[in-house]
Amino acid sequence: MITKEKKTEVINGNATHANDTGSPEVQVAIWSERIRELTEHLKQHPNDDHSRLGMYQLVGKRRRMLDYLAKKDIERYRALIAKLGIRK
Repeated sequence: MITKEKKTEVINGNATHANDTGSPEVQVAIWSERIRELTEHLKQHPNDDHSRLGMYQLVGKRRRMLDYLAKKDIERYRALIAKLGIRK
């Protein structure tokens, strides 16, 4: 589970303006952080299928949002995947 402080840090690092909490960049960054934490959890607990399912759902959400962003503004998409280190 992502802590409040970590979430605030992720939001501030990816916000496009002062009160930005819902732009595609911020949403993808938050989901990416949660996926990283779940990946680490699953390395220690390989039989935790409920968490694995939740991670797969987050990966799908992130993929759909990235597809939307690629259709809407390809330059923002490229900048975001480069910044977060996400593979296409």
